[in-house]
Amino acid sequence: MAKAKSAFVCTECGAEYSKWQGQCSSCREWNTLSEVRLAPARPGAPAATTGRSGYAGVTSREVVDLSAVDLSEVPRLSSTFDEFDRVLGGGLVPGSAVLLGGHPGAGKSTLLLQTACKLAQGRRVLYVTGEESLSQVAMRAHRLQLPTQGLKMLAETSVETILAVAERERPEILVIDSIQTMHLEDISSAPGGVAQVRESAAALTRFAKGSDTVLLLVGHVTKDGSLAGPKVLEHMIDASLLLEGGADSRFRTLRGQKNRFGAVNELGVFAMLEHGLKEVKNPSAIFLSRGEEQSPGSLVMVVWEGTRPILVEVQALLDDSPLGNPRRVAVGLDANRLAMLLAVLHRHGGLFTGDQDVFLNVVGGVKVLETSADLAVLLAVVSSLQGRALAKELVVFGEVGLSGEIRPVPSGQERIVEAAKHGFTRAIVPRGNAPKQAPAGMEVVAVDKLSEALEAL
Repeated sequence: MAKAKSAFVCTECGAEYSKWQGQCSSCREWNTLSEVRLAPARPGAPAATTGRSGYAGVTSREVVDLSAVDLSEVPRLSSTFDEFDRVLGGGLVPGSAVLLGGHPGAGKSTLLLQTACKLAQGRRVLYVTGEESLSQVAMRAHRLQLPTQGLKMLAETSVETILAVAERERPEILVIDSIQTMHLEDISSAPGGVAQVRESAAALTRFAKGSDTVLLLVGHVTKDGSLAGPKVLEHMIDASLLLEGGADSRFRTLRGQKNRFGAVNELGVFAMLEHGLKEVKNPSAIFLSRGEEQSPGSLVMVVWEGTRPILVEVQALLDDSPLGNPRRVAVGLDANRLAMLLAVLHRHGGLFTGDQDVFLNVVGGVKVLETSADLAVLLAVVSSLQGRALAKELVVFGEVGLSGEIRPVPSGQERIVEAAKHGFTRAIVPRGNAPKQAPAGMEVVAVDKLSEALEAL
């Protein structure tokens, strides 16, 4: 009897090895190699039946010139949620594989069930549940008051059975909830393992690309927030989305981590209500729910998420530190960048914070990934350090360099216009972003250096 072939795959980077070793040579992580049993090919089976042919939906194997490739736009399917479509890059692309990840309770199944029920009113949709029974899914749909007519349901975890049903039903949208519960008969490991997750996702993706079916996969996340399973899973799919939001928060943010059909810096905002997730058309309004009395350390900044500006509030709190090494805690911002900005404030602003614990928070659970928040962070720190509240109508944005210069940021004009729409009357911005004519009722203060921004307060 032939010995079953196996390989060792790193769960962090997806690198493969012929034998086990303690450290992965690619990502330098320890104890991350897991054994994967390779599925043997069925003897005598042609390439078309093994599922390896035409992985990317290729129908012709002729060599063509790149200039002769048809550039006609592939029609997209609307998910019925504008915020969902925004993160996807305009809608669902036929033949694409989309992975939706998130912590337990974030609302992954709720979002996809709402989407599937609405799409099923005019399209063929197959919803496969591997974690819940059909009665549990029906109870949730009834509680959310969703239209259930037309949605095809299947409670199954065998990939072979799912593909056979999909071949018969020919759905336009196939939802798998979740990929960690799926398994192939040829793989001996348990569902959720590295081999099962990788091979199951590969088989489902091949079917989606070969039949122009939209494949929506639900994925779990680990304690550190990364998607569970091998890292190669992210390479096989076309889009990887992460639904974030704590159990104590009403709002959920949907952010793209990978997207072959759109930008990855788009942000979608949803509110978790009694009848499911509802999209938030104006995210700035919910992130600016401040009290009537302005407190020291509070300031509004304008960040750019994908194709739109969003106004968010940043709060800073400084307190005398009893420790020899004061703490630097940043929630929603990069803690390393905060330490760098405090050094710039001391060197070029003349304000010493080495004996202070510095706590920084972005209100609403938003994660700010761009450098346009630098100036707002420093001015909020100065406000808390001096115990002086800033004007409620003030908005700030700009990048701070190591020499104390204020650098312009992209889409400065649109940021100022968005702030004016929400009633802000004064803005401190980089000189490179200063408009020739400010919006009506808006005073724009253009600065070149950090010292000028401190004087403008």
